Amino acid sequence: MRQSTAHHVLSTIESPQLQHAMREHARHLGGPEERIEVVETDLGRSAQSTAGRDGSKALLADVALGPVGIVLSYERTRLSRNGTDWYPVLDLCASNQCLMADRDGVYDAATPNGRLLLGMKGIVSEVELHTLRGRLIAGVQQKAQRGA
Repeated sequence: MRQSTAHHVLSTIESPQLQHAMREHARHLGGPEERIEVVETDLGRSAQSTAGRDGSKALLADVALGPVGIVLSYERTRLSRNGTDWYPVLDLCASNQCLMADRDGVYDAATPNGRLLLGMKGIVSEVELHTLRGRLIAGVQQKAQRGA
């Protein structure tokens, strides 16, 4: 779990509550309480890159070593916002029989259907980031043009 900036951590209380609800979702999917681990070390760090995201790196290491059965995230963007970081996660999960889940469903990256859906979620996330960045830049440019 993560939120993009320190400001988001302090000002957006709904997001962490929704992310913490994933613990209940994991229990609903049959995960025993003692095996459910919440990763919060990346709070305040953007998913634009894995740089500085120790929680993300530790999660990938755990998946690579095999003890992880499923990775849950409230939404895909909580894990990564770019394909360079996203597709290795899919590859690791597929090769280590680790499922992935979000609030919409459970996916198996080792199957063509699961890979397709997870890949499309990754593409949408990248486009979303590009769209948000474009809006922010346009707003700054418009503000500068009017001298504000």
